[in-house]
Amino acid sequence: METWPGSAYPLGATFDGSGTNFALFSEVAEKVELCLFDEKGEETCVSLVEVDAHVWHAYLPLIQPGQRYGYRVTSPYNPKTGQRGNPNKLLLDPYAKATCGDIDWDPSLFAYNFGDPLSENDLDSAKHMVLGVVINPFFDWAGDRHPRTPYNETVIYEAHVKGLTELHPDVPVDQRGTYAGLAHPAIIEHLQKLGITALELMPVHQFVQDSTLLDKGLRNYWGYNTIGFFAPQNSYSSTGDLGQQVQEFKGMVRSMHDAGIEVILDVVYNHTAEGNHLGPTISFRGIDNQAYYHLVDDDKQFYMDYTGTGNSLNAGNPHTLQLIMDSLRYWVIEMHVDGFRFDLASTLAREFYEVDKLSTFFEMVQQDPIVSQVKLIAEPWDVGPGGYQVGNFPPQWTEWNGKYRDTVRDFWRGEPSTLGEFASRITGSADLYEDDGRRPVASINFVTAHDGFTLADLVSYNEKHNDANGENNNDGESTNRSWNSGVEGPTDDKVVLAIRARQERNFLATLLLSQGVPMILHGDEFGRTQQGNNNTYAQDSELSWVHWDTADHSLSDFVSALARLRKEHPTFRRRSFFDGRPVKRGQGEPLSDIVWLTPGGSEMEEENWDAGFGRSIGVFLNGNGIHGRDSRGQRVTDVNFAIFFNAHDDAVDFTLPSEEFGGMWEVVVDTAGNEADSAPRTAGDVIPVTAKSLVILREYVAPEVEVDHSVASSLSAAAGANTPTSLPHMPEVG
Repeated sequence: METWPGSAYPLGATFDGSGTNFALFSEVAEKVELCLFDEKGEETCVSLVEVDAHVWHAYLPLIQPGQRYGYRVTSPYNPKTGQRGNPNKLLLDPYAKATCGDIDWDPSLFAYNFGDPLSENDLDSAKHMVLGVVINPFFDWAGDRHPRTPYNETVIYEAHVKGLTELHPDVPVDQRGTYAGLAHPAIIEHLQKLGITALELMPVHQFVQDSTLLDKGLRNYWGYNTIGFFAPQNSYSSTGDLGQQVQEFKGMVRSMHDAGIEVILDVVYNHTAEGNHLGPTISFRGIDNQAYYHLVDDDKQFYMDYTGTGNSLNAGNPHTLQLIMDSLRYWVIEMHVDGFRFDLASTLAREFYEVDKLSTFFEMVQQDPIVSQVKLIAEPWDVGPGGYQVGNFPPQWTEWNGKYRDTVRDFWRGEPSTLGEFASRITGSADLYEDDGRRPVASINFVTAHDGFTLADLVSYNEKHNDANGENNNDGESTNRSWNSGVEGPTDDKVVLAIRARQERNFLATLLLSQGVPMILHGDEFGRTQQGNNNTYAQDSELSWVHWDTADHSLSDFVSALARLRKEHPTFRRRSFFDGRPVKRGQGEPLSDIVWLTPGGSEMEEENWDAGFGRSIGVFLNGNGIHGRDSRGQRVTDVNFAIFFNAHDDAVDFTLPSEEFGGMWEVVVDTAGNEADSAPRTAGDVIPVTAKSLVILREYVAPEVEVDHSVASSLSAAAGANTPTSLPHMPEVG
């Protein structure tokens, strides 16, 4: 095999149009072999003899896209000191841009003999390994550009590649569950109808199927088990896994961008699929265990586990940090994605032990000219000590606001003493984000996500029902802040079904009209159920997939209408926090940008906020001075809105506030359906708000009488104006 010295940069396998450069980092390696595999699985090994700054490299002029490969690394093996080298284990390139196949959990994949973790297993693992693939990096982007939708105009849709498309009747069978299926016009049109501006995909980095799940006849559905941070998941490709998955993914992104939809990836840089000290040796562990992982200081045989998955990536190591940053830049530059949601992001801030928002990782992101310019969303917690960090991430970041989810759920199920916090959450959570200079859009608002109940289950179950997972219902969160509306699970009771329908609409309306960035879970717009299972990580089945054939289209239309209302009225998507606070306005002072109201129509007093039984509240949103654009792109000033929330078990009469707030009002949303399309109301009128419902009113502006500017109309008007009431006397001609 002809080899040239090649280059230490970039890492990974890089095809330049002629041959391929290979580069692998390992500080502990004594020898590195590049192993090439043909279609029959026959292996050819090439020793990498060039080493620069711990990067082993070579250029092979004959190697073309589609070539399968892996590495063998010779280094010391002593688990007690954190050394786990073994050249009998074929290793996946951490920088592989594509992978083919999957591991089969053969004993040869483990560096020790079962039952003796400190022993050394010398079985060859090559025939049981996932392989890296050299890809063709060239792609016709056809002038593709990032939509770059401002945060305050963003509506996020969290979706699973397979779950969203697998059962769609209009998607061709061979494209269902794939990137091509996502790009199908039927999917894109649905997202556009909903007003979605950003598609947030659950993990698409190459992940591993867990042996414990396979033994139960289950599969890793969610994909939070990454082994390749540069490779798109090969099982989501409809055309093949020898690089075709890369081309197909790029085509999907291009289609989304053509529709004005951004693509955000849920990324898992906090751990890898190699697990704890009893896990397999398939990549990082065999390449440089001490560089890539947090090891226990007192006994380096074991791994620090801040994630609950067995290991934690060591973001404090410069080479691991480089891996993460290189991966992020690759997905932006080469794959054209528009942002990232970081799973268990607190782990990335643990440079040593404590969560530190001044850690090197955040500094690198802050100064990076590529990564700093895309959307950065943190899941601001992990399972380690002090891991719950909602509100504590740096100013450049936005966060999944878990406090928003919990408070909104509590309010609508009727929990006492939530009025004050509810008011704070729906107005952008200034208490969490304002002090460090962030804006309301720092709050990614959500009521449901992939982890937990769907929206339909949130209003149908008090308890989780996870028996299908095979863990005796012990897995998943037990505190769901849910309410079954009177009956656990399915029912034909019309009263219960009516309450559930209102509650679904209450949650969706609250979400879409809160300040901040709303995130909708796929299928919630259709009333998707998982039959009470709140932890479907292992349910790659119809239990988790979206059932388009049984979709509640009336609920979907409701979501679309709310999204239009949000888009048309910048009052619901302010760039800055409200100046008004939940306190009484001084006498004679002008109306604030926000005023909180009692059901009686008066402004809230301090004692009203402290009432533990309070479950109803109104809010006035002052549109004066809030500017936006109409459908023709013309700059317009928004109008005033009032929203009446009633989480009581009985109807509550709300009185419209005095004329200084607005003379006339029209109902634009009533989640109970009683007041919609009713005649305009005047100040002081009483509006009955059904139990467990909300009403949104817009200040009524009488439509202008349109002037007929047609030519015929103009001529008619002119002729009428010049026609005398009587004809003049005409002289006789003679």
